[in-house]
Amino acid sequence: MNKRPLKPCHRIGCRELTRGRFCAAHSQDSRAYDRNRQSSSQRGYDREWRKARADYLVRNPICVECASDGKVTGATVVDHEIPHKGDRAIFWDTTRWRALCKTHHDSKTAKEDGGFGNEQKTLRI
Repeated sequence: MNKRPLKPCHRIGCRELTRGRFCAAHSQDSRAYDRNRQSSSQRGYDREWRKARADYLVRNPICVECASDGKVTGATVVDHEIPHKGDRAIFWDTTRWRALCKTHHDSKTAKEDGGFGNEQKTLRI
């Protein structure tokens, strides 16, 4: 017998209760997304990116979202303000980069994708 408590499905807008991360209807979506997703280096996050990211964070060490709220939090992520979706010109356009803390980056990404790790733009309620 499974003793884990029921909790809401992690898919935004889903109200089903589950003992896992996703309910039965959305666990397949998550697995398919993970199976079909390219590796980080295939998406452009290679050695060249890691060097550029490190240089950018040295020059921009504070999260811009936290700073706008009057807080000082170290930035750990270089965010593409406009999602590049594989477009190399947008990917390397440093005028569209901004320094964020992990919390703000994860929140922004979830809003854009419709949930953590799901490429869906609309909410299902």
